[in-house]
Amino acid sequence: MTSKEIRQSFKDFFASKDHQVVPSAPMVIKDDPTLMFTNAGMNQFKDIILGNAPVKYPRVADSQKCLRVSGKHNDLEEVGHDTYHHTMFEMLGNWSFGDYFKKEAIAWAWEYLVEVLKLDPDRLYATVFEGSPEEKLERDNEAAGYWQHYLPNERIIDGNKKDNFWEMGDTGPCGPCSEIHIDIRSEEERAKVDGLLLVNQSHPQVIEIWNLVFMQYNRKADGSLEPLPAKVIDTGMGFERLTMAVQGKTSNYDTDVFQPIIAKIGEITGVAYGNDTRKDIAKRVIADHIRTIAFSITDGQLPSNAKAGYVIRRILRRAVRYGYTFLNMHDAFMHKLVPTLIDVMGDAYPELEVQKTLIEKVIKEEENAFLRTLETGIRLLDKEIAEHKGSDRNELEGGIAFQLYDTFGFPLDLTELILREHGMSVDHKGFNVEMQKQKERARNAAAVETGDWVKVRDGGTEFVGYDETECETQVIRYRKVKQGILPGCPFQVAVLCRNGRPDRR
Repeated sequence: MTSKEIRQSFKDFFASKDHQVVPSAPMVIKDDPTLMFTNAGMNQFKDIILGNAPVKYPRVADSQKCLRVSGKHNDLEEVGHDTYHHTMFEMLGNWSFGDYFKKEAIAWAWEYLVEVLKLDPDRLYATVFEGSPEEKLERDNEAAGYWQHYLPNERIIDGNKKDNFWEMGDTGPCGPCSEIHIDIRSEEERAKVDGLLLVNQSHPQVIEIWNLVFMQYNRKADGSLEPLPAKVIDTGMGFERLTMAVQGKTSNYDTDVFQPIIAKIGEITGVAYGNDTRKDIAKRVIADHIRTIAFSITDGQLPSNAKAGYVIRRILRRAVRYGYTFLNMHDAFMHKLVPTLIDVMGDAYPELEVQKTLIEKVIKEEENAFLRTLETGIRLLDKEIAEHKGSDRNELEGGIAFQLYDTFGFPLDLTELILREHGMSVDHKGFNVEMQKQKERARNAAAVETGDWVKVRDGGTEFVGYDETECETQVIRYRKVKQGILPGCPFQVAVLCRNGRPDRR
């Protein structure tokens, strides 16, 4: 099955079980102060789960685009280096709001995986909550009993509170969960080591693919638990991991979710995939990051220097640097990947095609802006790395890291990434000191003392620097600057270009 067929089969299966298939919510969240990005499929249903919104459909299913690059869900450093972590990913999910519960959730999960997708049942494992004596919670024998209809007892594994008890936060709906894991190792490897020993051990080929959450309690402010009046089923399955398992691959990046994008990167750069580890990592990073950037722009979040926009700019610059250093791409190229991304995902997310021109334009402008300073910044960083080699100093001074950030647009985590490749780190304390000094300078510069404007002639002002680097002007007014703006600059002047277009200097 292709990835498109797998995604559609999930929606069709749960539609056949009387679920309302709903569109993905935006990946960028604008109306929830607790989140910048959708990081799980349940985010759009949070108000329903909390009882703050009415239940429109008792059964729901969807494929939700998610982003995890901050907080406890931060996989950024693993992306491209391992086989299954991503920044943007899709989560297939089905929900029940006060309708069915554990029996149906487990039965339908098994039916979909084994009967529809034809996954080998001998490679599947299920975990259940082992209980918590301090909270007076027993083992989830109910879920274990249902799993016994499908799995032998030895492949029904007890899990601790960290892995198998889901909570939305310090208070609110919560409950035990049951994870489904799959062993995609070769028969030879499976004969050597029992998969039971590798479940929840971070093995790249014995991985969780589906989490069935059974919300049956409410966590009160005093920490106690009370039963929910309406129990909720909330499941989430990693689409990229599922596709890997169905297509018989051992890496998400080897599936048709990513291979067309990776092939396009190879076509643009002239670098084949599979011959050089560092170049392969660079391609995987770029293939992952272009999805995050494109979907963010589609959802209305442009790269910027603040909050969610800064997260997207960091990710974009991280990808540009990988292309620059390892694929010798010194010109903008990532925007050329957008048509291929649309070919792969546009059927499920038609907003990509609708916003194609905007996505390409924004990415190209961001690439060019960073490339103008990237080479100089990398030369500076290479010089510092060379000077530190052979010495007992393996930490870059905070002032240099801040200069890279402030002057050359290097996000701190990008500097850290480059340094890690050379066994070095950053003096964070020194960086923070310089950052605080910059904030103080900005505050002082804002306290401007000036005289009154002196009018010379009529005319307005408009910034034209985006289009022109030179412009003949006439002074239209000026004023004396007593304090602030720039030292040694006694006047602020407004000027009018000779061609009639105004500017301010």
